[in-house]
Amino acid sequence: MKQNIIRRLWDAIRNDSTYNKFNDAFLYTAGGGYSAYDTDGKSYLDNGYNVNPIVYSIINQQSVKTASIPYTINKIEDDKAKNQLDVLIKATGNELSVQQQVRKTILQNKAFNGDDLGMPLDRPNPNQNWSEFHSLYKTFIKLTGNVYIYMLMPEEGMNAGVPIAIYLLPSHNVEIIVKDNTSLLGVESPVKGYMLIQGRQYIEFEADNVIHIKYSNPNYSEDGEHLYGQSPLKAALRNIQSSNKGLDLNVKTLQSGGAFGLIHGKNAVLDETQAAGIKERLQEMNNNPEDLAKIAGVSAEIGFTRLSLTSAELKPFDYLEFDERQIANTLSWVIDDGNRSDYGGTIKELKKQRITDNIQPDLLLLQEALNINFLPRFKGYENTELIYDISQLPEMQQDTKQMVEWAVLLLDRGVLNRNEVRDITTFIGVENPSMDVYTVAADLITLDEAIESDFNINEKI
Repeated sequence: MKQNIIRRLWDAIRNDSTYNKFNDAFLYTAGGGYSAYDTDGKSYLDNGYNVNPIVYSIINQQSVKTASIPYTINKIEDDKAKNQLDVLIKATGNELSVQQQVRKTILQNKAFNGDDLGMPLDRPNPNQNWSEFHSLYKTFIKLTGNVYIYMLMPEEGMNAGVPIAIYLLPSHNVEIIVKDNTSLLGVESPVKGYMLIQGRQYIEFEADNVIHIKYSNPNYSEDGEHLYGQSPLKAALRNIQSSNKGLDLNVKTLQSGGAFGLIHGKNAVLDETQAAGIKERLQEMNNNPEDLAKIAGVSAEIGFTRLSLTSAELKPFDYLEFDERQIANTLSWVIDDGNRSDYGGTIKELKKQRITDNIQPDLLLLQEALNINFLPRFKGYENTELIYDISQLPEMQQDTKQMVEWAVLLLDRGVLNRNEVRDITTFIGVENPSMDVYTVAADLITLDEAIESDFNINEKI
C-alpha cells in the first residue's frame, strides 16, 4: 500500500513532457515482474571491479585519467582543413613528430574559429558533474564493452527534442530490444529500444533517446548478440577467477598460521586420549602469547607428517603477477612491474603509451557519438566539433627546445608568421597586424620585399 501511494504521488507531480525514466527505474518500486538478462555483464562488476583489486586498480586509474582530459567545442570554419586534421590524428594516433605537431597546429587554426563554446549543459544531470560523467563512462566501457547514454528530452513545446539532462545507464543491467520481423543484416536498424532491468523493474527506453557506444563484437547470432559490445574482460575471466582464488588462499594460509598435517608417535602408536590431549595443548599454546606457554612436554617421541603444500611451494604471488599482466593486457593498460625499466625507454614513455593506446581511443568513441547525436540538438551548436585534447597532458608534451628551433627555422624561411610560431610554442597570439606578416631571415623584411630585393640583385649582376 505504501508503495502504491508513493507511485501515485510520483505520477501526480511528474511532468509527462519531461518524464525522467532514469529516476523512475530506481525510485519506482511497485509492480514489475521477473526477466532474465546477461549475467556475464554483471559478473564483471560483482566478481571483478567490486572484489578484485587488480581489476579495480587498473580501471580506476583509467577512469581518473579520462576525467582529467581537457576538451573544447569549436565551430568548424574549413571542412577541408578539418578532414585533413582528422586524417593526421587518425594516422599518427596523436604521437606526433615535431613537423607533424606544426602541421596539426596550422590545420587546427584553419579548421576552427578558436572560440570554445563549452558544453551546452553545465552538468550532465543533477547527480553528476562532467568529470564524474567521463569517469563513469570509462568504467562502464572497460567493464562491459557498452555505454548507454539516456537523453532526457521534452516531447512537446519549444524545446522538444533538446536534452535537459543525460544519464549513463548501468550497462550491465541493459538489454537491447530487437524489432519484430526485422533482418539483423538489413539496412534498417534492428534496434527498437533498450530495457533497463533494475531489480524487479523493467523500464523501456526508445532507441532515439539512447546513445549506444560499444566495442566491436565478432560473436553473431540470430537473437542479436552482435548488437552488444564485447567486454575486454570476457577473455580474462579465468584470470580474474584465478586471482580471486589466489587471494582467498593467501587469507586462509595466514589464518591457519602453518601447514596442515598429522601428529603421530614415531616409535609407538598414540591412543585417542593421548592424541586429543596433544591437540588441546597445542591449541592452548597457540592462543597464549606468553613465551613459556609455547613450551610443552610429552612422554613419547612425536612425529609430524605434512599433508598440504606451503605458500612458498604454491607460489601464489607468482600466479597473481601473471594474472595481473594478463588482465592489464586485455584492458590495454601498460603496467610497470619493476622488472623492465628499459621497456619503451622511460616511465614517461610508458605513461604516454597508456594515453595513446587506451585513453584516447575510448574518448574518440565518445567524441564521435556526442558530435553526431548530442551537440546538433542544441541551437548554436550546429556544425561544431567536440575535441578531447590529449596534447595538453604532461605525458604528451613535445621537447620545447626542439619545437622552438624548428618553428624559428620555418619563421626565417617565410613558411610561418610570428603568431603561428606563438601558437606552435603554446604562447598566446598578439593582436598586431605585423605579427601576421610572413618574413624571412633576421632583418625582418617581408617575403614580398625579399623576392623583390632578389630580383634587383639579379638585375645588377
